[in-house]
Amino acid sequence: MQTERVRSAARPEGQLLGRLAAMKTMSVVELKAEWQSLIGTPAPNNSRQFLEHRLAYRIQELALGGLGGPAAKLLDALADEVEGKKVRRTVISDPRNPVIGTRLVREWDGAEHVITVLNDGFDWQGRRYKSLSSIARDITGTRWNGYRFFGLRDIKRGERP
Repeated sequence: MQTERVRSAARPEGQLLGRLAAMKTMSVVELKAEWQSLIGTPAPNNSRQFLEHRLAYRIQELALGGLGGPAAKLLDALADEVEGKKVRRTVISDPRNPVIGTRLVREWDGAEHVITVLNDGFDWQGRRYKSLSSIARDITGTRWNGYRFFGLRDIKRGERP
């Protein structure tokens, strides 16, 4: 049993787990020093729990690698959008959306409604919309989940029709 512990401590994952566990015994001052060394900025005056969680993520990120390219690009684009920056021309689109150019047809109250999928939204009656839900609301006068209204709800994420 003792031999097994020695072996697991020598493995990279054993070192990682040991480093994460060691944070529980550190003082807030030590956590802030760890923050400075790992992140390179002064630690914010946040709770111990915040420091532990953020440091644990950073330690794992350094040991195991960070986010992959597409996820990192998406998060960068979302951050730019939240901050109001127009630096990138990245279009953030829901993977449930059909391929650009697809026409969605829905009959409602005896009228046929044709929606065209665009690169950055949808077109209905010559007007651009950001979501299918807003089109469904304009058609019906009530709130709808746009994917359900247009029959796309059962499609699993990442599977395009």
